[in-house]
Amino acid sequence: MLEKKKTEIAEKLHGKAKSEKNELAEKLLYKPKNGFDRLSAAEEKAMNAYCEDYKKFLDHGKTERLCVDYCVELAKKKGFQAYTAGMKLAAGDKVYYDNRGKGIMLAVIGSESLANGINIGAAHTDSPRLDLKPRPLYEESELAYFKTHHYGGVRKYQWVTIPLALHGVVTLADGRTIPVHIGEEEKEPQFIINDLLPHLGREQGKKPLNEAIPSESLNILIGSRPCGGENDKDRFKLGVLKILNEKYGITEEDFISAELEAVPAGTARDTGFDRSFISAYGHDDRVCAYAELAGIFDAKKPKKTAVCIFADKEEIGSEGVSGMISEAFEWFVGDLCKGQGVDLRDCFAHSFCVSADVTAAYDPNFADVYDVKNSAFINYGVGLCKYTGSGGKGGASDASAEVVGKLRKLLNDNKVFWQMAELGKTDAGGGGTVAKYMAKRNIDTIDAGVPVLSMHAPRETVAKIDCYMTYKMMKAVFEQA
Repeated sequence: MLEKKKTEIAEKLHGKAKSEKNELAEKLLYKPKNGFDRLSAAEEKAMNAYCEDYKKFLDHGKTERLCVDYCVELAKKKGFQAYTAGMKLAAGDKVYYDNRGKGIMLAVIGSESLANGINIGAAHTDSPRLDLKPRPLYEESELAYFKTHHYGGVRKYQWVTIPLALHGVVTLADGRTIPVHIGEEEKEPQFIINDLLPHLGREQGKKPLNEAIPSESLNILIGSRPCGGENDKDRFKLGVLKILNEKYGITEEDFISAELEAVPAGTARDTGFDRSFISAYGHDDRVCAYAELAGIFDAKKPKKTAVCIFADKEEIGSEGVSGMISEAFEWFVGDLCKGQGVDLRDCFAHSFCVSADVTAAYDPNFADVYDVKNSAFINYGVGLCKYTGSGGKGGASDASAEVVGKLRKLLNDNKVFWQMAELGKTDAGGGGTVAKYMAKRNIDTIDAGVPVLSMHAPRETVAKIDCYMTYKMMKAVFEQA
């Protein structure tokens, strides 16, 4: 009897100690949770509806130009109007500024003075692709080809033997600019880059992955029907030009003033038996761009002016007049400030920016390049990146503790699922975003975005939960930051 009593007391004390330990662990330890263990039925319904709209955005926006076109179309339906210099604006007014058809900025005017700063979401809508060279058309062994120059960080072996579509514009000799879109519709032809058959690929197979497909072999097969007789010169090249001239009025010289991009053909698709993923071309960084767009559309009466940015050229360093280095952003915000008699520098000094860009999702198939304790995981929500860059944080803006804390609190207050993330192991590589260009303007900036599997591949994969949480983050930033 006495022994039984002692056992009961010991078990009670042990249970109490375990309970206290659990309470302490709950209070002190950081334990991220899978989003499916936290998602309500109502939120799952909202998530699925949001992702259907996002897939439409992807299908309409295969290039940065198409993203801008579709953004303008949607913005007009939401009451936004084109901004012109000196336009008189009041709280609640909605405007957009189209930067040469390749970038765009949208603003919802807040109730507070611009001297108190603005809340910014900055994403990019260019993605890795194949651009046609200025003189792309040639024939070889009675086959017609386009020569390409790859844009951004592509793994060249991934771009052979996949169906390609062609999108862009051509400025003709008479000054007219015409759109070209071929390969997305079911009855349209598509294009392809050939690869070496395995029967003859023994030596190719010995080469490192990045050398097996040289850049100069990324030539797109476009035709083989001749125009003219057996002895005519360039008759296979001429056969292609005849078709292009009849449909678009294009001559060979017009390619010199063209921007034509070869991108993977096909639509965004639900992926997995449970449809928890979306696979598509261009998640980097259109998944964050659309989150910004939907967020600014849905933001309710922001106190600070909210600004959404779709930038171009991020994949090659944010250069050019449509990139984030351009002063187009200064012009737009500066003109808004001028209307309120505010110094642009004062506005920037009190502003807050989320550089909304994707991060690498942990992939167990390639675990050796990830730091598992500091990686973003699928279905755990938006990934916050204090710094990007490479090696010793080279090329990063490195957000301060205060900036990280501000966003962390905002997300917690709005029940947004989030996680901290790095791009991979320190010595494995690295990458950059537009964050450092916003920070250079004296704007507090932090990176945050959707974790992506197979980043920069012709088809990337994201989780629907992470897409939806990034939208919730951007809406909260525009309304409350």
